[in-house]
Amino acid sequence: MASSIARVTTITARSDVSFEDAIQAGVGRAAQTLRNVSGAWVKEQKVEVSDGAITAYQVVLEVTFVLDD
Repeated sequence: MASSIARVTTITARSDVSFEDAIQAGVGRAAQTLRNVSGAWVKEQKVEVSDGAITAYQVVLEVTFVLDD
């Protein structure tokens, strides 16, 4: 049986559009730097508010990537 070892790193991403957009941006950027990205967990969500309106969406992601042999 083959085994694999993964590592988890924490990143923060921000979007003016939506939480989904922030997640897409964060995972996309992580995949540019890290090889073998296999998943992400949304650990935190936060909004920025100005004058009662949401102005930005922020997420903290735990990104998992499998280490090379």
